[in-house]
Amino acid sequence: MNKIIEVSGLRKSFGELQAVKGVDFYVEQGSMFAFLGPNGAGKSTTIDMLTTQLKPDGGEATVNGFRLGKEDDGIRSSIGIVFQDSLLDPLLTVKENLDVRGSFYKLSRAELKAAVARAVEIANAGDFLKRPYGKLSGGQRRRADIARALIHTPSILFLDEPTTGLDPQTRQNVWSTIRKLQQEQGMTIFLTTHYMEEAAQADFITIMDHGKVLAKGTPRHLRDRHATDLLKLAPIDSGELHRHLTALSISYAESGGIFQIPLKHTLQALEIIDGCRNNLAGFEVISGTMDDVFLNLTGKEVRGS
Repeated sequence: MNKIIEVSGLRKSFGELQAVKGVDFYVEQGSMFAFLGPNGAGKSTTIDMLTTQLKPDGGEATVNGFRLGKEDDGIRSSIGIVFQDSLLDPLLTVKENLDVRGSFYKLSRAELKAAVARAVEIANAGDFLKRPYGKLSGGQRRRADIARALIHTPSILFLDEPTTGLDPQTRQNVWSTIRKLQQEQGMTIFLTTHYMEEAAQADFITIMDHGKVLAKGTPRHLRDRHATDLLKLAPIDSGELHRHLTALSISYAESGGIFQIPLKHTLQALEIIDGCRNNLAGFEVISGTMDDVFLNLTGKEVRGS
């Protein structure tokens, strides 16, 4: 795939605070890219630079072939941004908000009408088009925000925690819209989120903290390297299982009669189970998660960060 975003040595300081310390990463065209980090990690500053809202102190970046700091108008024409806090007027209807936004692009009346209609259809916002934005539910607002960002048909859509504060069903509806943009429109999605189950659906993930990139790779690659599977055993005779595991030098923790064994690799569970199968009332293998990856890399719980 082509690299639609390339970042090399990007830096930004605020006085003595080094917010971004020379980060390097890339985003493939048409992919869903998750950019993760605890609060204060530097990810928001990085995004502000890539979207031309902040001037870097050093380093280089290209966005859709346009050089950051030299071809910023080209970058702005290539991207759409959905902020966590909306920019739409709560007193205007969704349609009025979209018409106002569309007028910024110097479209003819016919072009504006077509652009708004297309954005509304893609974002599934037609049912509440004539309602004041301030009267919408959280999920409806988010879809209206996405429609606003799509009017000029961007190549890249930046989404800043698009489902934060939404109930699970509404989150699923918004997520369906995001997936539709990527899969049916071929749009590149640049996502930040505090929901690791959402990040796990991305094609590629970059995690940063303290202004530096800590890890990057596919969700599976990151889980394999930075998370551990767990085997839970419910024995018939706890003493016998204790002796068996001790003899094999297998580390475990016991809680409520359940033995919990960190696995070096998933298939190790088969070896352990096979050696004590006649003493088992039950077992469970729990795969490592993106929450585990985030905690192991940053030392922080993602939602508490």
